[in-house]
Amino acid sequence: MKPAVVVLTGAGASADSGVATFRGAGGLWEGLRVEDVATPAAWQRDAARVWRFYQERRAALARVAPNAAHHALVEIERRLAAAGALFTLVTQNVDDLHERAGSRNLVHMHGELAVLRCERCGARVRDLEHVAADAFVPCGVCAHARLRPDVVWFGEMPYHMEAIEGALEACTHFLAVGTSGVVYPAAGLLALARESGARTFVQSLEPPANVDLGDLFVPGRAAEALPPLLEDLAREWGLGA
Repeated sequence: MKPAVVVLTGAGASADSGVATFRGAGGLWEGLRVEDVATPAAWQRDAARVWRFYQERRAALARVAPNAAHHALVEIERRLAAAGALFTLVTQNVDDLHERAGSRNLVHMHGELAVLRCERCGARVRDLEHVAADAFVPCGVCAHARLRPDVVWFGEMPYHMEAIEGALEACTHFLAVGTSGVVYPAAGLLALARESGARTFVQSLEPPANVDLGDLFVPGRAAEALPPLLEDLAREWGLGA
């Protein structure tokens, strides 16, 4: 039977590219409360502060590049597609490194920094031209005065959950890469994959909160540990070069 593979990536997948993780020393939340910059209430209370926070993150995209973990995922997707097998990449990350590496069947469950969304009409625009602007970017569809970052804030529903759950129901192999295992519903995908009968793999620096004895845990940095793990699976699946 051909494999049906689902990969979930978190902050650890982009850490080796220089993208700040959320927790710990030097993380995005150090010295900040998520309630001040990453909730709908924060946007309503002080949109200018939230806008500055995300503009800094949007501008930082130009200073980072995909790492070996991103490229390894592109390669395994290519080889699975050539074999007629299924591959779905789900990311919690809001950077654009998977796209820039060349990933194709990609789902951004927490939105994208490169996209802005109108808070009034919902229109979306891919915009990296105004990342240095302190002023809000107006909507080009309804002329509303400001667009918001098209990222899923705490308290909002992640995107594409129906498609993600459908992929999980069909998957034979599930890999969680660089995730903390504490942010739901993303943290629940590993358990859903187990319930679907998939073989489950977890790759991160330390065991995440949701790891189970039935998961194969592969420690290390994603850029170093993920390429050989995927190569071992490619040989198991009989995939050509």
